Amino acid sequence: MDIFLLFQRLCHVGIRRLLLIIGILVPVVVVYQCFAISYSKNLPLLLASDKGLVAMTVGNATIIDDSKPTTIFVAMPNDKESKVMATDYNLGLDGGNFFDNSFHKNEDGDSQEGVTDVKSLNVGYVMDTATSSTEMKSIESQIGHIEKDEKIEHGNVIDHDQKSTTGLTLGEDQKRPGITSVVSTQLSSMEVKNLANFSSVGNVKQVIETLPMKTELPQVVSIIPNNNLTAADISILKRLNKHSTSISQMNSLLLQSHVSSHSGRPRWSSVHDRELLLAKREIENAPVLRNTPGLYASVFRNASIFKRSYELMERILKVYIYREGEKPIFHQPRMRGIYASEGWFMKLIEANNHFVVRDPRKAHLFYLPFSAQMLRAALFERNFKSQTDLQNHLKNYVELIAGKYRFWNRTGGADHFLVACHDWAARLTRQHMKNVVRALCNANVALGFKIGMDTTLPVTYIRSVEAPFKELGGNPPLESSILAFFAGGMHGYLRPILLKFWENKEADMKVFGPMPRDVEGKRIYREHMKNSKYCICARGYEVHTPRVVEAIFYECVPVIISDNYVPPFFEVLDWELFSVFVQEKDIPNLRNILLSIREERYLVMQARVKAVQKHFLWHKKPEKYDLFHMILHSIWYNRVFNVKTK
Repeated sequence: MDIFLLFQRLCHVGIRRLLLIIGILVPVVVVYQCFAISYSKNLPLLLASDKGLVAMTVGNATIIDDSKPTTIFVAMPNDKESKVMATDYNLGLDGGNFFDNSFHKNEDGDSQEGVTDVKSLNVGYVMDTATSSTEMKSIESQIGHIEKDEKIEHGNVIDHDQKSTTGLTLGEDQKRPGITSVVSTQLSSMEVKNLANFSSVGNVKQVIETLPMKTELPQVVSIIPNNNLTAADISILKRLNKHSTSISQMNSLLLQSHVSSHSGRPRWSSVHDRELLLAKREIENAPVLRNTPGLYASVFRNASIFKRSYELMERILKVYIYREGEKPIFHQPRMRGIYASEGWFMKLIEANNHFVVRDPRKAHLFYLPFSAQMLRAALFERNFKSQTDLQNHLKNYVELIAGKYRFWNRTGGADHFLVACHDWAARLTRQHMKNVVRALCNANVALGFKIGMDTTLPVTYIRSVEAPFKELGGNPPLESSILAFFAGGMHGYLRPILLKFWENKEADMKVFGPMPRDVEGKRIYREHMKNSKYCICARGYEVHTPRVVEAIFYECVPVIISDNYVPPFFEVLDWELFSVFVQEKDIPNLRNILLSIREERYLVMQARVKAVQKHFLWHKKPEKYDLFHMILHSIWYNRVFNVKTK
């Protein structure tokens, strides 16, 4: 009996131990299976036997490392899976071989070039812009369908109504899937087992892996050296975008400027300040308009707010022009050439009877009527020897009007404005006129341009005062035979790099240096713009370029390649709806960015370019919503949203 009880107890103990072991093993097996299923598509990788090249999975991304800079091509498709191609490629100066042609399939099954031969320098950046959205009001009858408003930045599509948190593109943290981007990163040595699927093309190692739809990678900068680039070019490329402000960040700065004013409080109150505050309240509470005659609502941030602000400007605004200042620096407009915008505005405002008053006590704004172009020319014609002398000349002018009138001292210049297009204007005015509303062509947010206070003056290259817009208009968009066009002098650091990547590389990319300045050369330039779907607006010595407005004149979608440039009338126009912004570091990917834009989307953008054209035209007798009024409105608008009372 005792033996039986003892045996029974031993069995109970054994069963308990067995159950305990099973209880431990089951969760372990479940957890293991979860990890095995989750990473089964990404884990098998490769190892180069000769160089100790190591590959591993970080998140859902395949990364290769041999303790050298590694370029990684990541595809984030709209379908369920795609390929990742990573290269063991040292970002040194010695060049080397690159990928042979590879192709990425879009949703329609058409082959698009993802990574091309090194000779064309087209580095895999492919995006399928197809979305599920279906609503957007067309602004031209030539567009026979409707789609939803989208914005394009760096070749990406951003839905107004939906914020995506998957995928990553160059220069942005959150973008939509459906993008092949190029990133580069510095990795340390890693150890990974079960490596396979290794292939080699020349001296380039490839990994082909299947990824799930959602892919997240660290944000890093892509630099692809090649034999055509000099050491100086590569050094420039590596520095690009380190201090750049994207168009999305500029939008945020604009919103912040409306919350926190740039201007300080005036020394004493004014009835005109109270009028502007009332106008601000009316603008902010503008009723939603279903119909805006004379305006195409689809190019504005908020057409109802713009229309209400414009109406209040016409009804309320009064401007005083200081008579002080000697010619030719003051009161002598030059209306031809690349800096003509400042001259046209000066000429038209001084002849205006609707806004201009003779009594400064009636004015809301005060105009400083100097020409930055003529000031620059005076450097060699007077006793000026440096930019400091020019700054001091403006300082003396400010002291003159501050001593003669009380208006500057009341606000520290916050209710004053200037209009200047020369490259130097931003630097010459940022010290002694720092509180002034500045309309500048050189609108560089990295060099002191204040979004929400300053406004961008369009660069209009006027060759004939009598016919400033000769041969305005372009060819029908479906007849445009050129994908993208650029021609111009090798000014600054960016344009030589643009030509090294794209001059004579692709038949549909017409990228040239300076064209002949004779009549025939100018005609060919215009014809190329009229026959192009996209016109490349690459910065020169400074961030601004006349090509932005020229593209609009010839009804070609602007492709703005100029980091930190704030486009004209940024306060009210939504530039992402009718232009493409490409960061300077993405020049190697330019063609693929443009090819990724669907034909239907291009037609909508091109029609909007045509619609916005009226806002960039000079008229000897100003017309409603024309360039003169748009400049004045942006000055008015920024002052209204920065005004304070005592």
